[in-house]
Parts: sequence; C-alpha cells; structure tokens
Amino acid sequence: MTLSTALHADRAKLLSLIAKLSFRLGDFTLASGAKSDYYIDCRTTTLDAEGGRLSGLVFAELIRQHAPHAVAVGGLTMGADPLVSNTASATAWYALEHPAATPVHGFLVRKALKQHGTGRQIEGYVREGASVVVVDDVCTTGGSTITAIEAVKAAGMTVAAVLCLVDREQGGRANIEAAIGNAPFLSVFTASDVRAEKLTQI
Repeated sequence: MTLSTALHADRAKLLSLIAKLSFRLGDFTLASGAKSDYYIDCRTTTLDAEGGRLSGLVFAELIRQHAPHAVAVGGLTMGADPLVSNTASATAWYALEHPAATPVHGFLVRKALKQHGTGRQIEGYVREGASVVVVDDVCTTGGSTITAIEAVKAAGMTVAAVLCLVDREQGGRANIEAAIGNAPFLSVFTASDVRAEKLTQI
C-alpha cells in the first residue's frame, strides 16, 4: 500500500468515526450564540484511541506535504490538546522508520496568560523564529484558532500552516486566512462531509 493510498484509507476511517462519535442532529446553540440543527464535538473522536491515532496520522501527513519545515504543532486548549499530542507522536513514529524525517514537537496555547509561575500563555515548545503549524478540531467563526495564531505570533514564531479537522463552513476559513496571510489553511473535512457520512450510517 502506497503512502497516498494509506492516507486515503485513514481519512475514510476517520470520517466514519467522526460521523459516528461526534456528530449529532438536533437543536443546538453554538458557542458563538448561533443556532444550528447539528452539533460536532470532535473531542469524542480525537480522545478515542483509534480516532486519536487516525487524526494524528492524517495531520502528520498534511504537515509533511504542506509545511515540511515546521518544527512544532500546537493550538488552543482544549480542543487542540489531543490533536497536538497525537500528531507529535505520529511524527516521532514516522521518524523511526524514516531517518531523514524530523519529529515535530508540541505546544498548547492557554486562553489567557498564566497568572502565576512563568506567566506564559504557551506551554511546551516555544522558540523565537520557529516555523509552526496551528491546529484546531472544529472551525466555526475561527475565533479560537485566531487566538492561538495571535499567541504564536506574540511569541515570535511563524505560522507555516493552519490545520482544522472539521470546517463548519460558517465563515471561519475567511477569518483564519486573513489572520495568516500567505500560509495555507487546510481542513480535513467539512461539516457537509460529516453530515453526508452520518446519513449513510442512520
């Protein structure tokens, strides 16, 4: 099985899990205050053993393809937490089999500056001038992703790419792209993809 074939298979299995574990139809109020007839909580997938493994593999491959010089991956706690850990681990496993590859480290962004100790907003890998990838599980308006992007820039690091597991297609892409300039914004799936998969499972 080639790498591209393996990635396609991993994506298909991951989409199935998100639809099964994370997607619910109903009447919901989102964090933005908007009403929706569906809700996606990707943490139930990314914290699942198999879902976490698959999301890490898919994100790690996207980083190799679109941000090969990135040295770290991170995002806003807590939606990004399992994605960061699983992606960093996936790059380390990959490096064991591919000696020329370099593992990508992880960092987490607090929603606000720490009020004690070091007073840092970013925990984990922080190096001025470093090229990093910002990740998020669900992008709606892009607010949480942009908070992470701003913290990364404030720490003197450069955003090489932004990866989102599911884009809700509600304006987040445009907001995030405006915040990152020429760096790519890539979503693994859209909400439409997940809804369509869910309907095949019902």
